[in-house]
Amino acid sequence: MRYQISGKQIDIGEALQTHVKTELGEVVQKYAERPTDAQIIFSKSGHEFVCEATVHLSTGLTASAKAHANEIYAAFDGCSEKMEKQLRRYKRRLKDHHRERAEPVELLGASSYILASEKDSEDAEPETLQPMIIAEMQTKIATLSVGEAVMQMELSGAPVLVFKKDGEEGVNVVYRREDGNIGWIDPT
Repeated sequence: MRYQISGKQIDIGEALQTHVKTELGEVVQKYAERPTDAQIIFSKSGHEFVCEATVHLSTGLTASAKAHANEIYAAFDGCSEKMEKQLRRYKRRLKDHHRERAEPVELLGASSYILASEKDSEDAEPETLQPMIIAEMQTKIATLSVGEAVMQMELSGAPVLVFKKDGEEGVNVVYRREDGNIGWIDPT
């Protein structure tokens, strides 16, 4: 597994990197069969350290976790525990989906845009109906079953996931509803 360990405006020492590789490696190998790479980012928020970890699995799924603590090692340990809990919770489902899927998840290229928000008062009329684009990025849309899409959304902690349904054209959307249930939009 490839590791990318970095710090946002903080120095990450060799001892912390070794600790991360050892501990996260054990967790991921225990619950996921073929991880491809992991990205761990440390940052500081006020007096707390923040650790964000993202692990990409060969099945095409991505697991992510985030934790805060007063010590940098404690922040990583909390993040590692959350990752372990997620992977343990979904181990059976991951294995079931992996057996059904003979080949890796197909990814389609797409553009992702960040639009400027209207900061004016609600009563003011906008100058134009065309939103201002702040940033443009490339993203990938996975070809998944609905069950895999829901699992991916829950693993990544995202409120919404856009995906292409196996064997169909167009995109589908799964999202977490305010009542806690999962919604699925399937255009016909």
